[in-house]
Amino acid sequence: MEILIALVIVVILMVIAATKFNFHPFLSLLLAAIVMGFVGGLNEEKVIQTLMNGFGKTLGSIGIIIAFGTIIGAYLEKSGGAKALANWVLKKIGNKRSPLAVNITGFFVSIPVYCDSGFIILSSLNKAISKKTKIPLVVLGVSLAAGLYATHVFVPPTPGPLAAAAALDADLGLVILLGLVVAVPVSLVGMFWAKFVGKKLRSDSIKDTTEENKPVNLPKTGWSFAPIITPIVLIALKSFSTYPALPFGEGVIKEIIGFIGNPIIALFIGVFLAFKLKGKGSKETHMNWVTSGLREAGIIILITGAGGAFGAILRATGVGDIIGANFSNMQMGLLVPFIIAAVLKTAQGSSTVAIITTAAIIAPILGSFGLDSSFGRALSVLAVGAGAMTVSHLNDSFFWVVAQFTEMDTATALKSQTVSTFFQGLTGIIIVILMGILFL
Repeated sequence: MEILIALVIVVILMVIAATKFNFHPFLSLLLAAIVMGFVGGLNEEKVIQTLMNGFGKTLGSIGIIIAFGTIIGAYLEKSGGAKALANWVLKKIGNKRSPLAVNITGFFVSIPVYCDSGFIILSSLNKAISKKTKIPLVVLGVSLAAGLYATHVFVPPTPGPLAAAAALDADLGLVILLGLVVAVPVSLVGMFWAKFVGKKLRSDSIKDTTEENKPVNLPKTGWSFAPIITPIVLIALKSFSTYPALPFGEGVIKEIIGFIGNPIIALFIGVFLAFKLKGKGSKETHMNWVTSGLREAGIIILITGAGGAFGAILRATGVGDIIGANFSNMQMGLLVPFIIAAVLKTAQGSSTVAIITTAAIIAPILGSFGLDSSFGRALSVLAVGAGAMTVSHLNDSFFWVVAQFTEMDTATALKSQTVSTFFQGLTGIIIVILMGILFL
């Protein structure tokens, strides 16, 4: 238990360092990772190797995506494309319902798209709406994150719940149906918290400082949407192409869709579509605009990588095995997968890792929990998903993506995004337990 106590102390010290002393999260995450490595019994060589592998693996999966997303964001901002989008969205839904609009958007986007990628793609739209409506960016950012996160952990073909359904031999159609039912209120709870906390925190709307340099003619709405919608559609098509029914067959068409639907290639295509937004009247070059986007991406990429390194160190020290050994013998029905996944998630950061690990732990013992049935297995997948979103904090790459792209300091992000995921997870498990009472 010493390593668990050490983990709690280290996380508390990280929170204090970030909130009280403004210690940069990139450094605090790396320092915490090193400390936990030695406390967990790793030697010097293993600590360094795990640190580098965790950092590199995280950036290998999301670093290029962040870079492409910020380039698209730079073009939308500098060309006035984000303003064109904001004008169209607000005309359709009205200013007062903007948090609900981005929440619903995130809900559907994250079914085929990783929540990190979805947030990056849509963050420019969030900023434009904040400028237009004067709604604090923290409200819109957490509302969007809540919608993205809900379907990310509950609704296949997102990799986490898809893997859990396979590990627990659950009926995929039933998981999708019940997952959507659970995800709707979970998504809305996050939005309501965002609106509530937005009144309490000192967070202003993004001030529009670009009026003097505002393009005379804004880009067409269709071209402004293209760099956002096209990657989402391509990624969604790839997900559908791997569905058990194989809607696109197994030939050349599936291979093409699989390639262009890869998040990196899809966003790369989005970057080239964004080039269309730069009008001929602009004095700046494409090099200037791309460099602007990459400059913003640098800090986000480093912090995200440090979070991945911290998570890798925790996994290497066997925190997950220790937690699993302490909870797997408890007789608490659907609460067991929830608790195991929640502790794993909170300890090591990755929702997908928490889902997959928990599913592997509970798969052999579902019968002893009374969950060895069609509904029992499906609800177990959802209980794992609810735990895997409780809670997102300093060691979670999604936490830093939301914080950095919403321009929140660490203290504000902890009070808004972290607490939002806490309430979302609790809401999720309550609904799952109620379903269990009805169906089991």
